[in-house]
Amino acid sequence: MQVTKINNSYSATGQINVSDLDEIFADGFKTIVCFRPEEEDAEHQPKQKTLQEAAAQKGMTFLSIPIIPGNITPDHVSQFRDLMHTREQPILGYCKSGGRAKSIYQAYEQSLHQQTQQNVSSACNWTDAFDVVVVGGGASGVAITASLLKRRKSLRIAVIDPKDDHYYQPAWTLVGGGTYDAKKTVRSLKKILPKKATLIQDAVKSFNPEANTITLESGDTVSYNQLVVCPGLRLAWEKIEGLKETLGKNNVASNYDYHHAQYTWECVQKLKQGVALFTQPPMPIKCAGAPQKAMYLSANYWEKNKTLHNINVEFYNAGPVLFGVADFVPPLMEYVKRYNAHLHFSHRLTKINGLDKTAYFEYKDEQGAVQIKPVKYDFIHVVPPQEAPAFIKQSELSDNEGWLDVDQLTLQHKKYPNIFGLGDVINSPNAKTAAAARKQVYVVAENLIAAKELRNLETKYDGYGACPLTVERGKVILAEFGFGGKLLPTFPLHPPVARRSSWFMKQLLMPWLYWNLMQKGIEWLAKPSRK
Repeated sequence: MQVTKINNSYSATGQINVSDLDEIFADGFKTIVCFRPEEEDAEHQPKQKTLQEAAAQKGMTFLSIPIIPGNITPDHVSQFRDLMHTREQPILGYCKSGGRAKSIYQAYEQSLHQQTQQNVSSACNWTDAFDVVVVGGGASGVAITASLLKRRKSLRIAVIDPKDDHYYQPAWTLVGGGTYDAKKTVRSLKKILPKKATLIQDAVKSFNPEANTITLESGDTVSYNQLVVCPGLRLAWEKIEGLKETLGKNNVASNYDYHHAQYTWECVQKLKQGVALFTQPPMPIKCAGAPQKAMYLSANYWEKNKTLHNINVEFYNAGPVLFGVADFVPPLMEYVKRYNAHLHFSHRLTKINGLDKTAYFEYKDEQGAVQIKPVKYDFIHVVPPQEAPAFIKQSELSDNEGWLDVDQLTLQHKKYPNIFGLGDVINSPNAKTAAAARKQVYVVAENLIAAKELRNLETKYDGYGACPLTVERGKVILAEFGFGGKLLPTFPLHPPVARRSSWFMKQLLMPWLYWNLMQKGIEWLAKPSRK
């Protein structure tokens, strides 16, 4: 077997056999991709399922992008691009001779170059101040850009984000529960961003709010008249010792990552008996219900497959309660009892050893002394600690805890009136969810325009957040609430009830609303409940 190394991430070779997998594994490859149609050469071509099963036994992923010789299409390039951005590397691609495996990479590189030329602005005009600069191209960043341009088409807006892809993260819980296709949660940031906006693909290094400028990691400077800060939060995987080394293998999964959410579902299906741990770190985190949603969907799968009685379900929560809004705790406890799950509060995951399958939790005993409890597991779903990005924490824009310091009602920065914030990065005491961002977009768009036109900021945020608690496949408790835990239901139904209609909303309606309304500046039901 002769392998051609393209770079550290990707290599190409000719047809492989099961006997080659030991060498491929020894060379450090994590993912194998077949570019041959299944029946291209039935006599000499091993079945892909055979190779896939053999590769899985060695901890490698096997995928297929069938290409007819000489016929690489844009769809093939798109699939390959998704693969390069979501699968564990290094990747080995193969076909009959290795030609297609090399050509697809060349087509991929060419497409990246063309997109860069077409969509990324040159640095030469960045010191000519933009009307608005938006930091972050996630749920909040794209939506606020679209909403501002709906209001004032002439605005010159730049969006700063180093990533290529934009994710619909609320569906990752469903991906981990085997009820949603992960590929439907990712789209190209360039394609969904309004065409009138300028995308600057770089990372923010620092702010100079006195001069209305931003310094990028590349050293370039961007000037603004008004600034919207919404880069999201950072998943601090490294704060749990040993997690980064074992995540995505050894039955250690997390729905808080595109690739690892898919691994959650793989692990759930394989587990027939033993101990299943589900963890939740200290607040604040994005979607505070997501850690237990992973537990409910997993337990429901085991229940339906009649293996739940062989599995000990344990939920370790660093916080003191199951859910922060008391109205929803009783119906959730009914599902905890149904799945015979054991709750452990005030236990924080600090370390994990994937090889011996042991998790270590910190807690305080009755005397207040800090203790460490080792817990053996057969499967563990981990939610990482979360914090503001470093460039926010280290800036003049943050509060004492490192979050963007805004007025919780107007979402205007407390010190700099031409700066607004929204999404997971702000210090407003609301749930960090996409539903909260949808309401915040309306508030920021209205108030930013008002500030630009020297009017009073009259639009006020009510703290709305929503957490669709997927308690079983086919039923959801739709938790909608605002500041202080005040219930803010969209529809006139008793909120603390698991409903099939809410499952339909979570599974089908909400993704459609996200891509077709929120990300396009259409603010249906986005107006806050008060002014």
